Amino acid sequence: MTLLMAVRPALPEDRLLPLLQIARQDPSPDPDAWLQALGELLRRGLDGGVSTEGASPLSERCQRQLRDLCRKLSPGGRRLKLTQPPDPEEEEEEEEEAKSSQRPGKRKEPEGEPARPDGERAPKRFRCSEGVEEESREEAPAEHESLETLADGGDTSPTKNQPECMEAAQSLGDTRGPAECVELPKAIQDQVPRLQQLLRTFGEGLEGLEDAPTVELQLLHECSPSQVDLLCDQLQLPQLSDTGLLRLCTRLLSLSPDLSLSNATVLARSLFLGRILSLTSSASRLLTTSLTSFCAKYTHPVCRALLGPVLRAPETGPAQTELLCSLMKDEALEPDRQVLILGQILEVPWREQTFLVLQSLLERQVEMTPEKFNVLMDRLCKEGPATTASMAYAKLMLTVMNKYQANITETQRLSLAAPLLLNTTFLRKSLQAALRHLAP
Repeated sequence: MTLLMAVRPALPEDRLLPLLQIARQDPSPDPDAWLQALGELLRRGLDGGVSTEGASPLSERCQRQLRDLCRKLSPGGRRLKLTQPPDPEEEEEEEEEAKSSQRPGKRKEPEGEPARPDGERAPKRFRCSEGVEEESREEAPAEHESLETLADGGDTSPTKNQPECMEAAQSLGDTRGPAECVELPKAIQDQVPRLQQLLRTFGEGLEGLEDAPTVELQLLHECSPSQVDLLCDQLQLPQLSDTGLLRLCTRLLSLSPDLSLSNATVLARSLFLGRILSLTSSASRLLTTSLTSFCAKYTHPVCRALLGPVLRAPETGPAQTELLCSLMKDEALEPDRQVLILGQILEVPWREQTFLVLQSLLERQVEMTPEKFNVLMDRLCKEGPATTASMAYAKLMLTVMNKYQANITETQRLSLAAPLLLNTTFLRKSLQAALRHLAP
């Protein structure tokens, strides 16, 4: 539920609402009250314009638990206390302390530390701990306000209390989460120079490296996705030559165990996305081989990090389309991975380049379920009226009608008739095919 709340702007509402309805139908006799509260917050975020002032998403039980939590934390945490009416005497003491701290020549002792005899020095405090304390003091008012608002039954809407988190999730488009301070573990940071030297060796194209051990790359298994992203930046992977790219991909594909999907997604984006979008001519054989081999093993990461973004990018042109078509024709793509790629294409907006990529994939006679085929046909019918002069759409429809003729229902044939009759390119191609068939 917390993850859904963080990435809610990137999710389609028509799919999120049924999920929330299922979550509310918990058959257990004692459903989790906190899950219900988070589900209610998500639902409120979807109900735009609905007033929920004064209504708390928390049940009485959750409110009691939150009050107990605040009560337990108040002795050791600064300002994290329950809402109480201000005490005049305490306010006067605080004012006096503030005035005395501003007087020259006087230093205010830290709160909670007893005064020390003359000549006795206080123990040193590390800078990192001071920074943590200062940060916690800055964050305490926000946490204090949020906790107390929930505990007192006040309104908390995700669109009000989490604008930064929502904005970060909306700009995600990928696996990156909200901004955070990421550091590499010391054991990995110490290996960065060795990895840089290894990549330089890859780029030089020296022979005899195929059988070398991949001990350094095993460190990727110990990194989180954000740490892998930082490591890619330090190693400058986007600047790696095509020769080095192929050698690095060969090593990555030989890792055992396989990379996690999240780490593979980060690597796919760093290695290929900028390289593909910057193409002005046909991709090199080395780049094509690297991409197809990586996609054959890590199809889902390639769909998330490359296929969707490239098909959406405004700079996608003939060079990018040609490379994606080569990817669709790769014989190493297994049937289930072809279906995965088809699902990704069905989710993006369609244009001329999309028709060409989709045609290259459907030429393989993808083994899809009837439900998936119906989604494809519905999308084709929907795109038809806007593509009356599109040659790519005409070729795509000819491929569908030739390769999937047995799957097309009579209703779908009638739905396709109108847009096909309006497409002059399709009519000309069909007439030419008929004449060739009738020729002696």
